Amino acid sequence: MAPTFADCFDYSTKKEVRIQSVPLGVLKCCITFGVIVFVCFSLITQKSYQKKDSVISSVHTKVKGFANAYSRIWDTAEYTVPSPGGDSFFVVTNIVKTENQRQDNCSELPSQKTICSRDDVCKKGLADPQSNGIQTGRCINFNSTLKTCEVSAWCPVESQTTPVPAVLESAENFTVLIKNNIHFAAFNFTKKNILPKYNVSCIYDRVKAPLCPIFRLGDILREAGENFSQVAVLGGVIGIEINWDCDLDSLRYKCEPHYSFRRLNNKVVDERLYPGLNFRFARHYKTSDGKDTRTLIKAYGIRFDIQVYGTGGKFSLFELAIFIGSCLSYFGCASLAIDFIIGLYKPCCCNAKSVLKYYNDRKYEMVPGPAVPLCFSKSQLKFVSFADEEDILMVDNNLKDSLQFASGRYIQRERFAYTEANCKDSHKQNESEMRLIKGSSTTLPPAWCKCNKCIDVTQPEEQLCCRLGEGQCITDTKIFNYLVLNKEALEYAFQYDNPLSKTPESEDLKCYAKQKYIEWRFRCRRYMLDFAVIPSCCKNAIETCNLQTQHPSGALYLPPTHGMC
Repeated sequence: MAPTFADCFDYSTKKEVRIQSVPLGVLKCCITFGVIVFVCFSLITQKSYQKKDSVISSVHTKVKGFANAYSRIWDTAEYTVPSPGGDSFFVVTNIVKTENQRQDNCSELPSQKTICSRDDVCKKGLADPQSNGIQTGRCINFNSTLKTCEVSAWCPVESQTTPVPAVLESAENFTVLIKNNIHFAAFNFTKKNILPKYNVSCIYDRVKAPLCPIFRLGDILREAGENFSQVAVLGGVIGIEINWDCDLDSLRYKCEPHYSFRRLNNKVVDERLYPGLNFRFARHYKTSDGKDTRTLIKAYGIRFDIQVYGTGGKFSLFELAIFIGSCLSYFGCASLAIDFIIGLYKPCCCNAKSVLKYYNDRKYEMVPGPAVPLCFSKSQLKFVSFADEEDILMVDNNLKDSLQFASGRYIQRERFAYTEANCKDSHKQNESEMRLIKGSSTTLPPAWCKCNKCIDVTQPEEQLCCRLGEGQCITDTKIFNYLVLNKEALEYAFQYDNPLSKTPESEDLKCYAKQKYIEWRFRCRRYMLDFAVIPSCCKNAIETCNLQTQHPSGALYLPPTHGMC
């Protein structure tokens, strides 16, 4: 049939197989409920319905405080080097001062490279980055017991002794004012951390004053888990983190800074080579004799790095639609899990009558694949059935010769074959059981039998009667004898399936009779046939009966069609 214009406007939908199963239903409900909880939790806590924007920030700081050390007053200009401002500030906490240094020759500080006993150990012109100057090639006395190489440098050289406790240990009482302005460009929103009702006398406290922008330096280190007196000796780096997590929706508006503190430098690893944090600077002047002189200061201190981060969010219908669309795929987890359970069945390793096989056969349909890729195939599909072949030949490639000799793939014919395990052995076993029963006239039918014609069997899965309640046995009906126990009818149906086959043996014919009974009682519902169980009374009647050759009335019985299908 040629395609029409209306075919462009059809609608296709997937076919579903609904499995009525309590365990699978409970599993589906649990997974679906879990997905709903996860989606709601993510929607509320992560505010996935909002459009997000990152913060743009600027920071300005002012440090204040005074200290009395080394017989002098230290103010902001003395202990903040360089000048305060920007995203970080440095506070001097300890110093090593070397005064009245002049350009001259003097002995180097003792070390493995500078200790000497004669002049040839010292190399003239050597400028070691770890030394204080350039060696002159001479070995001179450092003190009464030790000699070191002479260097041309600012003399006397810097002392290596660090004061303990720190010179400016009282700097923990200094305060710093942090001014932080933020802006969310996507929402044209600007705010600062100094509130309109700013109290100039407040000091930050995590509980009592969490929004105060004035911080005591000792409190900052305590919040970071450090001791100010210990860090002040060699210095360190402390991070001040300001987090702006703003909800800009009018009904739930909240935009306030959250402060946190932590130490940034690794005090365990770094301090083995370059302890703490320090730098050097000099103050130059001329003496009365006109010579250049300087005071060298090695300053230890704490650098405070201010890090501002955060996001602002505002309701967006577009973002909500994207979130809902992405979450819909999560609801497929239930189907994925159940399909995985059903798909565990493998015909090569599982029982042919397992529960998994039943659901596997009902859910999946096996279709042979094409011999060549579909996009390159231009041949017509043909199915061929030969009388002397059980299966059907599928030819989907171009013919180079007669169709009689065409190659292709064989497809199993859709038919039901009685597959009860060891049919002949079962036949012998049933005959043996019948002899035992007939030999004892006092044997009563088993308790589960309702028609009084079942034989007692030990396997629970075979303990089945043709009736649910007391009454006549189905084996006493004419239709049972017509369809199941008529020999010529069975031979006719057998050869209908296999046209060139010989007349089946008696035992094979009895197995075929069982197949016809199942086709009759289960109406050829393919998914039921492989799992059907024949009642004990019916199986007994087939096994112990000499199949009739003719219809009980004398006429040959031939079914009008193939079986019941």
